[in-house]
Amino acid sequence: MTGKFLEYILIGYLSGSILYAYLLPRYLKHVDVTEKSGDGNPGAANAFLYAGIPMGILVLLMELLKGFVPVHLAMEKLPAADPMFGLVMAAPVLGHAFPLGRRRQGGKAIAVSFGVLLGIWPVTAPFWLLVGSYLTFSLIVVVTPHFFRSIVTFVLLFVGTALLVDVPGIVAGCGCICGTVIWKHLARYQGERMQVRLLQGSH
Repeated sequence: MTGKFLEYILIGYLSGSILYAYLLPRYLKHVDVTEKSGDGNPGAANAFLYAGIPMGILVLLMELLKGFVPVHLAMEKLPAADPMFGLVMAAPVLGHAFPLGRRRQGGKAIAVSFGVLLGIWPVTAPFWLLVGSYLTFSLIVVVTPHFFRSIVTFVLLFVGTALLVDVPGIVAGCGCICGTVIWKHLARYQGERMQVRLLQGSH
């Protein structure tokens, strides 16, 4: 059984490592979203902003699918109660955040996280927690900037999943996903602050 888990972890990681938000705009529209954007993030939001709405929609669908497909396949074959299932869930997110061959150029992994949470259907609570938190902190109790909004949202995702879901593997997976996304946001934020300091020091 351990071998099966490892197989799906590898498949998920490789799937996550395909940076559609970088590759599709670059090769179909000749736009490098990591160069045009201020944060250098190869994510769906930058694909919308710098490559247009149709490309953004295509990228978003692919980013969702690369998380959904491997996890949903694993959900049908492996026991989600096993804590190792948490690594199966985390694998696409880790692949996006630290892609094979481009470990320092990965994204913040928000869209792929939504895809993973869709993949654990029929367990739907984590997905709706993530959707509800983002909508709440974007439209009702507005938290800015986006950096803080994402951190608050993913902290609440983990807390809510731990309280509402009694499947150990899924709780562990949400913990790994939340930790990865928060770490990437913190690292990106610190990098941006360092760039600002360097620019200020050069004047």
